[in-house]
Amino acid sequence: MINLRENPFYLTDQDIEWVNKTLSSMTTEEKVGQLFCLHVMHKDEKILKEILEKFKPGGFMFRPDKGKTIQEVHRFLQEQSSIPLLLAANLESGGKGIALDGTAVANPMQAAATGNTEIAHKLGEIASKEGGAVGCNWSFAPVVDIDMNFRNPITNIRTFGSDISAVTKMGKAYVQALQEKGLAATAKHFPGDGVDERDQHLVTAVNSLSVEEWDRTFGIVYKELIEAGTKTIMAGHIMLPHYSRKLRPDIKEEEIMPATLSKELLQNLLREQLQFNGVIVTDSTMMAGFSMAKNREEAIPLTIAAGCDVLLFNRDVQEDFEFMMKGLENGLLTMERVEEAATRVLALKASLGLHKKEPAALIPRQEELEVLGCQEHKQWASIAADESITLVKDTKQLLPISADLYRRVLLIPVEDINSQLKGEGFYTESYTERFADKLQTNGFEVVLFEPKKFGASFTEPSYTIKEQFDLVIYLANIPSANLKPTLRLQWSPLFAGDIPWFIQEVPTIFISLANPYHLFDIPRVPVMINCYHANENTIDYLYKKLTGESEFKGKSPVDPFCGCWDTRF
Repeated sequence: MINLRENPFYLTDQDIEWVNKTLSSMTTEEKVGQLFCLHVMHKDEKILKEILEKFKPGGFMFRPDKGKTIQEVHRFLQEQSSIPLLLAANLESGGKGIALDGTAVANPMQAAATGNTEIAHKLGEIASKEGGAVGCNWSFAPVVDIDMNFRNPITNIRTFGSDISAVTKMGKAYVQALQEKGLAATAKHFPGDGVDERDQHLVTAVNSLSVEEWDRTFGIVYKELIEAGTKTIMAGHIMLPHYSRKLRPDIKEEEIMPATLSKELLQNLLREQLQFNGVIVTDSTMMAGFSMAKNREEAIPLTIAAGCDVLLFNRDVQEDFEFMMKGLENGLLTMERVEEAATRVLALKASLGLHKKEPAALIPRQEELEVLGCQEHKQWASIAADESITLVKDTKQLLPISADLYRRVLLIPVEDINSQLKGEGFYTESYTERFADKLQTNGFEVVLFEPKKFGASFTEPSYTIKEQFDLVIYLANIPSANLKPTLRLQWSPLFAGDIPWFIQEVPTIFISLANPYHLFDIPRVPVMINCYHANENTIDYLYKKLTGESEFKGKSPVDPFCGCWDTRF
């Protein structure tokens, strides 16, 4: 039973009247349309208008673009829609999650490394201001997964770490700040990622915790965020087999489904036990973790039947819409469940006050785009960088460095095909080059590693590298990203010429701009520094901390030693 007057909707009698009146005026097709949040790659107004007229979706989500472009397409959509739209974005690290000219304040792990809850609060505040400036009203954040498994390739720096208390405090701070400014927050990915080492984009993942373990970890996190008023929760393509067996003692092993298709996890655990009254949205149904669990014709209506209220993204919206209607015809889905889900979607819109505004007023004026990347927001990104960079170990007391001690430096970038050691957005700047410039400007002589030049270095005697260089610095940027099964270090295909075989010969420093677990692959490197987030501020403060101009302030939110005894040498 939905209680529209209670947490997280808190609707007035007038709000409830709008919800009920709007629902009663809809056709079956229109009610089904409210359950779709579409992922659109183009911004052609003619095509968008056709989509609106044909499917009347409840919401949209676009990938990041220039703020003005996003604002204009959002304005067009709201003006063309008869019912206000939910306009979503992944605002996990700030406004740059939707506007390329917005601010990347801090990703969750960087915020957690500061130990400062105010950073998480500012992250939510800035995400709401910059997301709101382009017309967003729904944030698919915060990520409240617990990074229990250092091998997991998708949680990692997207999480607030592995400490339950920190994840809860940081997650609540983000939610409170974001929702105070009028956007809906989404806690994700229920029932909790970070236990398995597989990515639900690639396969149906498994949270293998026992009932008792889940209750004292993820259960605490979700309970507190629900009580704090989180408006929406995103269900992941993640199975929770021990809880499924508890809630359905007669369940067969092959019947255990990911949360997006699991009635016992959504209705019995999330709705009844945890008392969540808000909107449940699926994670992207384009992901393999959803598609591999059940054939799509059944899965589309069954995800709503199981308890989700919004279907996120489509392989083909026409096909999925037809699957939903067919599910109503053949009994996989009931009209009662559709109306319940549509009621929650409308209630979410009413809780944001969307129904009280004229369509033209739902999107801010163009001049409000000035908040994107403003100086105040950049200053908070700078504070986050300063307070988060973590010295994990310095076993040979190599720090601080100076040009007098280590004039000749070999700089080795470690990258993957996604990062290319370049910035977010259009990847226009190389952080390797920026860091090299910092060193050279201050008297260091820097040689940038080139695979073709150093590819056969493993055949050279050790004295040659000692003769050429006083210091070797690795700069790695291997962030978590979709569709990467591992974040492990991969060396140059040319005879692994960049592998640090020489750490006992030449002073060596390894710096990670992203993944904090690289000691697993280079356990004996004497100096390890974790930065968690690649951006200009990180590079600037990194140099200051290396040279002793600024102290290391960050505290690792995870175990960077990966539970291995040899990584501490």
